[in-house]
Amino acid sequence: MRDLLRARLERTRQAAVPRLQRAAARCRTVGAAVFPYLARGRAVLRPHLVRGRAVAAAVWARVRPVVGPPAAWLGGPGGRRLGAGVAVLVVTLIGMGLGLAVGGSVHQDVGPFEARFALTPAVSGGTEVELPPLGSVHIASHAGPAHLTINLASLDTTRTLNLVTRPDGIAVASETAVGDVARGVSRLAWQALAVTMLGSMLLAALVFRSMRRVAICGGLAALVMAASLLTAAATFRRQAIAEPTYEGLLTNARNVVGDAQKIADRYDAYRDQLQRIVTNVSRLYTTITTLPIYAPQNDTIKVLHISDLHLNPAAWSVVHSVVTQFDVDVVIDTGDITDWGTEPEASYVSAIGLLGVPYVYVRGNHDSPFTQDAIRRQPNAVVLDNGVTDVGGLRIAGIGDPRFTPDKTASDQPDDAVRAGLYLTGRELAATISGGPPVDIAAVHDPAAADALAGTVPLVLAGHRHAREVRDMPVVGPSRVPATLLMVEGSTGGAGLRGLETEEPTPLQMSVLYLGPDHLVDAYDEISVGGTGLAEITLQRHIVEEPPTVAPTPR
Repeated sequence: MRDLLRARLERTRQAAVPRLQRAAARCRTVGAAVFPYLARGRAVLRPHLVRGRAVAAAVWARVRPVVGPPAAWLGGPGGRRLGAGVAVLVVTLIGMGLGLAVGGSVHQDVGPFEARFALTPAVSGGTEVELPPLGSVHIASHAGPAHLTINLASLDTTRTLNLVTRPDGIAVASETAVGDVARGVSRLAWQALAVTMLGSMLLAALVFRSMRRVAICGGLAALVMAASLLTAAATFRRQAIAEPTYEGLLTNARNVVGDAQKIADRYDAYRDQLQRIVTNVSRLYTTITTLPIYAPQNDTIKVLHISDLHLNPAAWSVVHSVVTQFDVDVVIDTGDITDWGTEPEASYVSAIGLLGVPYVYVRGNHDSPFTQDAIRRQPNAVVLDNGVTDVGGLRIAGIGDPRFTPDKTASDQPDDAVRAGLYLTGRELAATISGGPPVDIAAVHDPAAADALAGTVPLVLAGHRHAREVRDMPVVGPSRVPATLLMVEGSTGGAGLRGLETEEPTPLQMSVLYLGPDHLVDAYDEISVGGTGLAEITLQRHIVEEPPTVAPTPR
């Protein structure tokens, strides 16, 4: 038995020795290939390190008489260890950055796209989906120092052909999008962990002469990268995909982000929203005009809120584009369409008739009665001055600003007397609303008149301040509705000529509101266009939380 065991051990040794020899030969080959580069890198860096040490020594010679010896301000001999630790940390972070720059990306198929996933250091995290040449979508998906970029720059010919020829091609591509993205992110995370360790260890091998410090740099890089990835996973916001920010061409904004319909069911629609983005972008890239591009449902009403055009001729082209691209049902203008309210300015309002949709208007403090009459003559315009109208399936009330002060600017704060007068204007409109059927939207020019409407209508639109603001107004006492949302629009005209007085022109701002079957705002898109009227825009989607269910008290 003993001889048999010896024979087996001998056969095992004879079989293992060639394998070990081959493994050692491979290691020698790899070492022979790698170490010349390390030696060359050290030779290249050594003169710079010597010069750096000389400069540091010269600086220290001048600074030391002022600050004293290190032992005096670093607490004794621990100062050297602290300096070594700082050096290791700096080398580790630089090596991690170099590793991510070289190998911090992977390629993964997402639907018909050949997508590139990349990880870069950042302060606030988040995800950016690049859609060249259409623009990009920014999603506040997570926090932490890791920023994810997904580039959808190229299409696979075979998958694109299937997308076009198969009746269910779009549906199949969008259904697999979530799994494709998850695989891409997972692969990227593991690769980022590996390349950051390798980058920090290689840099440590060039800078230090200690294998111990090389190993410490590798372990520290792995710890930092793992902590970053875990932070991103722990702070991941599922609902962020429903509130993207789009930057790119105005004509593509609606198709990339999609329509806000059935928003009430959004919180379990993370997967659906991601599929919508892939679907919409697929349609744009493949130009499949025969397929429907997210037409809104019959019970979704889209309202474009504009304000303070101030005679800017570039504003009308942007408004017309938004009305067309977003299939707007009605436009509500909360005043200051002109600057001085003079007769020559009347020709500016003739563009209203070219929009092709109902146009509801209330007078601003820069608009004269002459301006109001000129707008009333437009075939699609409805002027409200303490009145109510039914337009586009909505019941809208509005009242003009009681002032005519063309010499005032949005920055001029009203005094107590003016503020009281505006509040009385709001009370007057509230009384008009209370005397009839429920109203869906109230329009005023100055937000100071909106406070009197709290609890009377669910939504109040205003302008005047050239700055956006969205807030819930407190409802006190008996009310017709449980909550009132105030939406103040910026200047759709970029504050007119005043917008050019600053270094950067004031942007042109407007909002598309999505009202559900209950005529409440489910979502809205804030659109900002460069102050010069260019087609480059920023579009931010916002989801409106449902107001608390409180039984309203009749008034």
